[in-house]
Amino acid sequence: MKLNCDMGESYGIWKMGDDNALMPWIDMANIACGFHASDPNIMAETISQAKTHQVMIGAHISYHDKQGFGRRSIPHTLPEIAHLVAYQCGALMTLCQLQQTNMTYIKPHGALHYDMMTKVEVFETIIRTISKINASLSAPLKLIIQSTLDNIPYEAIAQYHNVELILEAFADRAYDNHGLLLPRSQPDAILKSAKHIKQQSLNLSQGFVKTYEGRIIDLHADTLCIHSDNDTSVEEIAAIHRMLNP
Repeated sequence: MKLNCDMGESYGIWKMGDDNALMPWIDMANIACGFHASDPNIMAETISQAKTHQVMIGAHISYHDKQGFGRRSIPHTLPEIAHLVAYQCGALMTLCQLQQTNMTYIKPHGALHYDMMTKVEVFETIIRTISKINASLSAPLKLIIQSTLDNIPYEAIAQYHNVELILEAFADRAYDNHGLLLPRSQPDAILKSAKHIKQQSLNLSQGFVKTYEGRIIDLHADTLCIHSDNDTSVEEIAAIHRMLNP
């Protein structure tokens, strides 16, 4: 199971997360593309770090919402969603070209991710957009989505448009009995205990998760997300990496 992390979320002189501590231990860097965080210089610096550590690069796209860190759902038409996907992907791909490296996948962030997973028309719009972008690329882009108890509907749409999905689970977020993440507004939604984060990482690598209510549910994932703004996750990243790569 590959480790992925949301990276490059600083902006100008304002710093967020500890990318330097995380980058050596991850496999995939989800780089903010300027809409919820980051700027061209931060994006370029994060690309350089990823290239140095041979980490795969992905576009962490969102609604245009720096003040809300991309966590507010903003009404868009479907063509507008297609345009914001293409705009942010184009920005990161071009900055990658300057450093002679490649972007390989896309991961929606925050409210855009939530809308994608709960509104089929948003999901299909994103898939269609990626499919059109892929038509001009020698190496097609993949899409990260949250693994659910039933991934078949998402996989059917993606397969129809020839877009490969990467299923994601979360090391430091609590799950409910439906296999969904507890809302961040709930006090125990974010795991802060090193013991719990490492145990959940191990469980997910074996194909299951223990929910907040104590139920065991099957959950298949290809990649495990660690959040760079969770200090405990940052501290435990090396241990989690070693656990997943014995």
